[in-house]
Amino acid sequence: MAAPTAAETRPRAAIEARTLRTDHWRRAPAISAIVLTAFVVYASWAAFYGKNFFYKWYISPFYSPCIATDCAARDAGNVGVAAHWALVPSWWSLSPAIIVLIVPLGFRLTCYYYRRTYYRAFWQSPPGCAVAEPHKRYTGETRFPLILQNAHRYFLYLGILLNGILTYDAALGFGADTGGHVGLGSFVLLINAVLLWLYSLSCHSCRHIVGGRLKHFSKHPIRFRMWGFVSKLNARHNQFAWASLVWVALTDLYVRLAAAGWLGHGGWI
Repeated sequence: MAAPTAAETRPRAAIEARTLRTDHWRRAPAISAIVLTAFVVYASWAAFYGKNFFYKWYISPFYSPCIATDCAARDAGNVGVAAHWALVPSWWSLSPAIIVLIVPLGFRLTCYYYRRTYYRAFWQSPPGCAVAEPHKRYTGETRFPLILQNAHRYFLYLGILLNGILTYDAALGFGADTGGHVGLGSFVLLINAVLLWLYSLSCHSCRHIVGGRLKHFSKHPIRFRMWGFVSKLNARHNQFAWASLVWVALTDLYVRLAAAGWLGHGGWI
């Protein structure tokens, strides 16, 4: 065995301070905690409220596809053109959104970027780069329940399916099956679908699925182009994560305000 070098035998600096950073490193975790908490509170209320999620051609992304057999009865303003799959019997007493939201919730909870975000914001593990870990032990994601984070790829598959449904909703928002209709809500649903696609396609797991385990890109030119496209999106994954999170809540709010009559009943809606 070779003798240790001088660098290997040099003692580590005895720094008692939690960090030597002089910038406002607490700001980002604090903002993340506020935004995530606000979203969780709003999404929980929206999921259990169970009303005003339909408005003519539009359906809230929190409730799509509406899988309860009594969706129309739950929301009398529905004209029956939005996505509606009668899978859950009418005896289902809670909101159908509770089942639908399992997919986007699981996808975002296990997302690599969101893991870093809420680990820092809520668990302080770690609170930031070059900041001391407050916990004495660190086991990573090798034990229950954090080992379930490995299900992220499977939530990605389900999320892509859900994105397809929301894209279908956006098409219905333009009157795809009623002869044509264009309103502000049409573009609200369209932007929501686009942002969700950008968030999903920029995912680290998506990048690995497209170009991972390839030893020679030259033998797979199509996958190489796809990998290059996804890699460019991946560089902005954090931006797509926040934009899609905020916009999906605003989309739900828009549909609710329209259904409740707060936006009037003009043709521009």
